[in-house]
Amino acid sequence: MGQEIAESLGVLLRRTTRTQLHRRLTEGMGEALDETTYPVLSALARTGPRSAADLAPEVGIDRSGVTRRASRLEEAGLVRREPDPGDRRAQLLVLTEQGRQAVAELRTRLADRIADALAGWPPGEAEAFARHLHRFTTDGPFG
Repeated sequence: MGQEIAESLGVLLRRTTRTQLHRRLTEGMGEALDETTYPVLSALARTGPRSAADLAPEVGIDRSGVTRRASRLEEAGLVRREPDPGDRRAQLLVLTEQGRQAVAELRTRLADRIADALAGWPPGEAEAFARHLHRFTTDGPFG
């Protein structure tokens, strides 16, 4: 059973799997919001304001990659930069109201895709899966 779960997680965690999903989720949301900038926007929504250096490990790319993607999001009005009150030399990346609205739309799109994928499951199985997945990610081997 552990091997089967490990193989399934491998599919979910592959960069190509995530990239394909992010591409589908961001379709029609503007040139600045695509499969490359989605992780930065999503991470800011999860973590709150962060410097590019602090956001880099969360996103899985280096600081300069975060900076480039954040610049695209800033030009589109989804992110703004603010001085870091804890470090005068640093800038924090902050979601704008437009950025928060984009994140809400993306989360709705993702939830709808998941619901569609589970729609054919027998009654109760999707709910059980959600409970067990939550338990696995909070109590499992990731902590």
